Amino acid sequence: MSRLISRCRCAALCAAVLAAAPAAFAESPARQASNFASDSGNIIYLAAAVGLPLLSDGKHGTNHALRAADAIGTSVLLSEGFKNLFHEKRPDSNAHDSFPSGHATAAFAAATVESDLHPHQAALWFTGATLISYSRIRLHRHYGRDVIAGALLGYGTARLELSTPRGLILSPLIQPESRGFGVQMTLPLH
Repeated sequence: MSRLISRCRCAALCAAVLAAAPAAFAESPARQASNFASDSGNIIYLAAAVGLPLLSDGKHGTNHALRAADAIGTSVLLSEGFKNLFHEKRPDSNAHDSFPSGHATAAFAAATVESDLHPHQAALWFTGATLISYSRIRLHRHYGRDVIAGALLGYGTARLELSTPRGLILSPLIQPESRGFGVQMTLPLH
């Protein structure tokens, strides 16, 4: 219970930082860092969330990687659904797909799963998720509310993922009690 309270406090602190983020317009070092965090850094971060368990978690590596992929994938699908539902205009264009931030959603889903699997790394994962999310505001791609909603969506989806024994979307593949994985198919009976 204290680990959950600690993670909630960390997530609340991240949300406060994100809400206070100023936009960066000039080609400054801060903007360059934000561009990296939003693009290549985001890809590296999400790949690490899925790939590192394969390298470091031994016999549980495959299931841990699948858990991370499931949380990220499910949260991004939900984020895209909400974007289509809300049609919020982006601050830097006429596109109407701002709410919630998909980058924040995926990053916080990854941070939540990885911090649950590796509690001693929680601060690193949530710092990375916060920097990626902060970059979206700095680049004027999202409003603060978009990023906070995405962070909450990613966090909540990952907590739901971790509360189920076999995952959300990838449940046929996730088998926590075995070393292998497989695909399950059912045929309708007429």
